[in-house]
Amino acid sequence: MKSGIILLNKPKKMTSHDCVNQIRKIFQTRKVGHLGTLDPDVTGVLPLCLNNATKIIQFLDQANKEYMATITIGFSTTTEDSSGEIVEKNESDKQITRKQILDVLNLFKGKQTQIPPMYSAIKVKGKKLYEYARQNIKVERPEKKIEIYEIELLSDDEFFRGKLISFTIRVKCSKGTYMRTLAVDIGKKLGYPSHMSELIRTKSGRFHLNECYSLEEIKKGNYRIISIYDALKDYQKVEVNDALKQKISHGQKLKYDLNDFTYIVFCDIFKRVLAVYEKDQKDEQMIKPVRVFNGE
Repeated sequence: MKSGIILLNKPKKMTSHDCVNQIRKIFQTRKVGHLGTLDPDVTGVLPLCLNNATKIIQFLDQANKEYMATITIGFSTTTEDSSGEIVEKNESDKQITRKQILDVLNLFKGKQTQIPPMYSAIKVKGKKLYEYARQNIKVERPEKKIEIYEIELLSDDEFFRGKLISFTIRVKCSKGTYMRTLAVDIGKKLGYPSHMSELIRTKSGRFHLNECYSLEEIKKGNYRIISIYDALKDYQKVEVNDALKQKISHGQKLKYDLNDFTYIVFCDIFKRVLAVYEKDQKDEQMIKPVRVFNGE
């Protein structure tokens, strides 16, 4: 049974769960999970974990993301993207300068709070927000703390004119950032209703769009599976001897100084991951297993 990560360039009109189901059929396994949900109209990097690689989702899913987003000024929608019904419209002839856009984008750099859209999967009182939205029930949405590390205007124009104005930005941000909401908030700062008209996720952690495969390529066998060892590249690794390997395989606690590392990945000489350990909160001189793989 193959274990590892396949990088899918998610197509439009498919949910992330649809993609998981396709991969389950191709590899004839139920054990498939994904990192970071993408809306149906969004394309780009969707890492899919096969078999034992589902055990490392928690170590990869907190990674930063990078997007290319097209913002359209002129009307806003219920879903904050192009799939929703129009809520507010401004049909005036507009002119926005490059400097105006750059000044507004700079306002969004750094740590901030964001109110997620009603059409999202965040749960409030046991129900997802989009379930309330579909029933026209208004509920208080929890604020989320996010961070925008980089935000760049990719469109070259000095002036943006017309009843509808579109421009494209690149954003590097923390997990959980809603790009739809960012598009609406940018429009508000420019003084107009807006929505996100297109979105591509170009990076998820260290996984890049140019490493991804289409579903068609994967179906034809044209893909590369990233090993669990390589997927955990950013973590501190320790190669073990036979005695230590025996203890790890039984999930025993170990005496080990974590120093500044959150996790330690133990491997054998063949670069097979044996386990991931973290500090034992009850005894700071000891570390305990979070996941045991037995040589994947």
